[in-house]
This record gives sequence, C-alpha cells and structure tokens, in this order.
Amino acid sequence: MARLAALCFAFVIFVPHWLGAQPGATFYVSPSGNDRNSGSASSPWRTIQHAASTVTAGATVYVEAGTYRESVSFANSGTSSEPIVFNGQGVANVDGASVACCTTPGFETGNNFLCCNTQGLFTIGSAAGVSYLTIEGFTLKNYKTSNKNYVPAGILIAGSGSGINILNNTVKNIRTSAGKNGNAYGIGVFGTSTTPLSVTVSGNTVTGCLTGESETTTYNGNVQNFVVSNNIIHDNDNIGIDAIGFEGVGPTGYDRASYGEISGNTVYNISAIKNPGEGYEYDADGLYCDGCQYVVFERNTVYRCDIAMEAASENFGDDSSYVTIRNNVFYDSNTVGVTFGGYSNNVGGSDHVVVVNNTFYNNNTKNGGGEFQIQFHSGSSSGNIFENNIVYAGKQNVWIYSFVKATSEYPAPPATLNWNLYYSKAGYLQGTSIDWAGKYNYKSYAAYQSGSGEDADSPNANPLFDDLSSTPPNLDVASNSPAINAGSTSLTCSAGYCGNSSSIYGDTDYAGNPRINSNGQINIGAYEQ
Repeated sequence: MARLAALCFAFVIFVPHWLGAQPGATFYVSPSGNDRNSGSASSPWRTIQHAASTVTAGATVYVEAGTYRESVSFANSGTSSEPIVFNGQGVANVDGASVACCTTPGFETGNNFLCCNTQGLFTIGSAAGVSYLTIEGFTLKNYKTSNKNYVPAGILIAGSGSGINILNNTVKNIRTSAGKNGNAYGIGVFGTSTTPLSVTVSGNTVTGCLTGESETTTYNGNVQNFVVSNNIIHDNDNIGIDAIGFEGVGPTGYDRASYGEISGNTVYNISAIKNPGEGYEYDADGLYCDGCQYVVFERNTVYRCDIAMEAASENFGDDSSYVTIRNNVFYDSNTVGVTFGGYSNNVGGSDHVVVVNNTFYNNNTKNGGGEFQIQFHSGSSSGNIFENNIVYAGKQNVWIYSFVKATSEYPAPPATLNWNLYYSKAGYLQGTSIDWAGKYNYKSYAAYQSGSGEDADSPNANPLFDDLSSTPPNLDVASNSPAINAGSTSLTCSAGYCGNSSSIYGDTDYAGNPRINSNGQINIGAYEQ
C-alpha cells in the first residue's frame, strides 16, 4: 500500500507538466528550456507552440530573449476577466527563414479566400473562435516564399472572436517574390464567420514587406468594432492599412469591415512602383477603405505614399459607405492626397464619405490626381462631402481633379465642397488647378466657384503654415492664419459616421487639442489652436 501511495503522489506532481497549466499562473519560454519542464522561471519551456497549446484562461507567458524558428498556432481562449497574455518583452524574435510555408489552419479549409496555403508565423483562430488573447512585444520576421500559391503572413487572425489584442510588436520582411500573382501579409485579420471578429492592433511596426497583390495590413470580411491605432507602417510595396468588404471572406451579408477606428497611425514610403503585383504603378494607398462601412480614419499622418487615402470599392455595384476621414495630415504623396469613388466605371464607388478638417500639402509629386480626386460612382447625390480642409498644392498645382463626366446615375456636381482653404506653391490659381466633372478646366478660382457652385465660402489664401522648411514640415498654422476659426460646424452625424464622438468633426484635432473651441468655432485644417 505504501508503494501505491507513493506512485499516486508522483502522478499528482506530474500532471501540470503534461496535461496543462494552471489558470492564472505565470510561465516562461526560453531557448535554453525544454517542453518537458514545468514552464516556471527556473524550468522554462522551449517552444512558444508548447506554451500556446498548454496554457488556459488567466495565464501569462513571458518569452525570453532569443530566436524561435517556429510557426505558432494560438487556439485557446481566455475570458474578459482572465485573458491569456503572451509577452515577448521586446526581445523575443520569431524568425521564419527556415519555417515551411504555407498551410491554412484546418478550421479555415472551407473558406475559399484563405484556403489552402495561407499561414502566419503567429496564427490565431479555431473552429469555435478565439477570444481574450493578447500578443505583445515580439519581433516576427523573414517569412518568405517564391511560390505564387503560397501566402505567408507575419500575424494571421481568422474566424471569429473578441478581445484579441496585438500590441507593440514588430513585423518585418514578410515577402513574396512570386511576381505579379504573389501574395503576402504583414498582419492579416479575416472575419470568416457570421459571428464577428473584433481586434485591437496598436503600437506595432510593420516594415520591409513585399506583399504583391495583397496589403501590408488588412481587415477583411466580418471584422467589426475593431481598433487600429498608433502603428507605424513604412517602406512596404503595397497598401499600408486596408479595411475591406465584398471579397467573399465572410458569409453573404457578413462580408464587410465595419464599425472601426483607424487612428493615430503613421504611414509612409508605401509605393507599388517596384511591385509586379500592382503592375509597377504608383497606386498603393497609405490608408484604404475598399468597401468598408462605418469606419473613422482620424489623426493619422501619411506621407510619401502613392495615394495617401482612398475610400472606394473594387466590386461593381458596391460602395464604401459612411466613412469619415477627419483631422489627418497628408503630404508628399506620389499621385494624390485623398480620392474617393471607383478607379474605373466597372468597379464600385463611395457614398456618405465625409472628408473634413484635414491638411493636404504637396501631394501629387510624381503624376496623377492632385490633392483631392473624385472618381467614378461618386456624386453629391451619394452624400459625399469635402469640407474644412486646407489644400496646399505643390509644383503640379492641382487642387481638385474630378475627371468623371456627369451621368444619369451621378449627375454633377460630383461632390459637395465648402469651407476649404486653397493655396499652392505658385501662390495663385494656374491652368489645371481644378478639373471639374470631366468637362471643365477652370482658369481662375472665381470661375470655378461661379461655374461649379461649390466652395462659396472657401478662401484662396496662404494658410501660413508654421514651418515648411523643417523635416517633417510643421503644418500647424500661425495665429494670424486665415484658417483660424474660419471653418463650419454645421454637419451632423447623419452626414456620415461619427464613431466614438458625438460630432462628425471628432473630439480632438490632429495634435490632441479640443476640436471645437469654447465659442463653438473651428479652424480649417487638421489643427486647432
């Protein structure tokens, strides 16, 4: 009997090592560990995958400094009061250079968009969904393919779930070299169920990615109530941040990124000019709403991208809808500052897109559509508004480029514009500064105001930026600027989507100051005083 009791005692001690970790505990992973260990600080595990398969709600896993050559699947959920946390502490590197690519996780093999060769260095999801999981402080890098049928991702989140946080990670060098048909993602979030997928992606850096036909970071399908904030996305060869609908990722009726906040991000050096997947053209957006709905883009900084911001749809008969673009700074774009409507007559367009209180400077540095461009399937009858913006053109001297002629579907005017401030490096209106409704090339600002009926209350004056010679340029305005207290506050939330604010103008300006002053006044442009 004594021997039997001893065996039972030994068995009890052995359970945590093999059958799962205790909830609420803290565990460790180290390159010097062993997956047969207990996972304690003094006896760490070896692989992140073992930890991901083992821990349950309330557990925190610290991954120690070193390089981990593995693709990890996270399928366990925490709870709202006891989330699961994986913390790379800023020193854990997941290197995909020797990791096989790519196999779609089994729970998504029925999804035609993801199936069957999409894989992340970190993949989050399960048939039942994953919720209340935080991934923070990792560097994920060097996941590459030359096979056009394979799709690598730094972080792949798929299915359904809520309370998923991707915080303060670095994703770099996720690449396809498969030519014009290649695809990859730095961070890919795909809502594939009738149950929404809700995520917060904040404080991350994504750089050095070659994603071919796909996006650097994407939120596609039934992704709802999502937050994308304070990330730095730079030096990639396709779209920086994209909220997408109508691609068949989610079930019919559940296939649009919706109710999102994309704020405080810095996006720069995004260009497809060397990308065969985009035909070697200047057509990569810094920020893009491709068929999304009820999304706010605010307080972002976007520069040296092909297109700073676009609200459109690539699917005929479908629009981006109720999108608010406010309090952003857009400068030095290659082709255009902000554009809405479809790029051709056989794709979708936009409705109830409100572009308000942004600052545009020196966009259209290579060629194309000027500071503000209006494309197909985008008329004022669709509720599209451009208001309270500073528009300061560079050497191309193009303020507005509306190249689509009026149709029975969208008669002129192509949008409603007012309370904007226009200026250019030339100091006055010249030649092609305003092309309107695919028909009129106005030779003077007064002729444009009179002929179009737009911008009746919009001055043509120098906004008096604080310092255009600094790097980056300081696009706040001087106290004697004609932009001061010169905007309108007449728009209501019914014009577009207010997001978490009670005002279409937002609660704070680009710099975090109250957006409307105590006297109920508002500046033109992204900055308030």
